[in-house]
Amino acid sequence: MDLNVAREEAGKRLDIFLGAHAKGLSRARIQQLIRSGAVHVNNSPSKPSYKVREGDHVVFSTPPPPQLLEEITPEKVPFDILFEDHSLLVLSKPPGVVVHPAPGHTRATLVHGLLNHCKDLSGIGGTLRPGIVHRLDKDTSGVMVVAKTDAAHQDLARQFKEGQIKKEYHALVHGVPKAVCGSIELPIGRHPKKRKEMAVTSSSGRPAITEWKKIREYGGYFSLLSVHIKTGRTHQIRVHLSYMGHPVAGDPVYGYGKNWWKGRRFSPQKIALGPVGRQMLHARRLGFHHPVSKAYMTFEVEYPQDMQDLLKRLEILERA
Repeated sequence: MDLNVAREEAGKRLDIFLGAHAKGLSRARIQQLIRSGAVHVNNSPSKPSYKVREGDHVVFSTPPPPQLLEEITPEKVPFDILFEDHSLLVLSKPPGVVVHPAPGHTRATLVHGLLNHCKDLSGIGGTLRPGIVHRLDKDTSGVMVVAKTDAAHQDLARQFKEGQIKKEYHALVHGVPKAVCGSIELPIGRHPKKRKEMAVTSSSGRPAITEWKKIREYGGYFSLLSVHIKTGRTHQIRVHLSYMGHPVAGDPVYGYGKNWWKGRRFSPQKIALGPVGRQMLHARRLGFHHPVSKAYMTFEVEYPQDMQDLLKRLEILERA
């Protein structure tokens, strides 16, 4: 796409300017492409926040998707179905499963498993994300809702945008917060140096609100928190809790990582917890209005086995 900025378009942000010309691409996708270098202004890379000027020459090249839907071969992928009808499907995603195809993850994603289970998924998410209304990180477990029709997708997306969908996560974190509960209201944006990571940043961040409440303490070393997010920024819970000084246990990016557990022992009895291979973050509950019946529905899923085992070991630590 080769564009020249007209007088009436001058002063707009680059991502907004492109959004008016690149039909079918979300603003988030356009921002991602700008940051990846797919957009040049006057022969130079730019930023989403750049204010275009009259006469600017904008070249926008959209990289082809790694796969098309018809090229995605359905595969059997582990997940448990909690509810299903003609409009939607509610499932429990296990840890270790990527939600949709992306560079480096072209097989065995949740989408592959959904296509193996049923063919009638909404197309609004595009060729790589059929039915996907929201996501969980690869190593985050828990409840998700998937749209089977475009009408259901649009209604669920609206509920997410308007904050009507209630999401509760449980997170095992390092340390013990002093307060019983709290709220973190700090903007989150792309890390200024590590482009694959997010960070609390005031310069390019978007508003993010995370509310937490302490469920249980474990020997003064760890705490189990109930977490609600009022916004849906990438890695929001992991970033906010890490910034608070209580990163999610096992988080390899924003926490102490996987090697931290090697050889560590706790309490006077020197209890070993063993390795923790992923972040202990679980989408415990999800509540929403059914797109057709409008009935309010709530779903809850138990912790996956690895998280159950770790919490049992922590109970032993607490009694020691």
